[in-house]
Amino acid sequence: MTYSIGEVAKKMNITAYTLRYYDKEGLIPFIERTPNGTRLFKNSDLETLKIVECLKSTGMPIKYIKNFIDWCSDGDSTLQQRYDMFMERKDVVEAKMKELKKTMEIIDHKCWYYKTSLAAGTEDIHKNKKLGDCISS
Repeated sequence: MTYSIGEVAKKMNITAYTLRYYDKEGLIPFIERTPNGTRLFKNSDLETLKIVECLKSTGMPIKYIKNFIDWCSDGDSTLQQRYDMFMERKDVVEAKMKELKKTMEIIDHKCWYYKTSLAAGTEDIHKNKKLGDCISS
């Protein structure tokens, strides 16, 4: 089955412009075209796009994603490079998750702080009453 650029954009929740950019940058190298130049996406192209979007969400620059795509085309000789790249991406994501966990802990605390203040009708239920405490409590 093949899909139009509009169908893929909708399925992947990205713009047709982004898909054209990915194609121009060589991130979807096996994309087929009709005689008039219309792109035809196969399921394998969608799988490639999922990986591209995954890597992009880790903060990986497009030029490095292109390296990965090239390594895939090179076959088994690049297995170690691809594995190392994903291990590095895993470390990046784990660090982001740790940072987000700390952020969530602060947000949870502030939600509790304001919920209890609202229930009491005042922030005075919390020991410190200085303006700075409203920010740092």
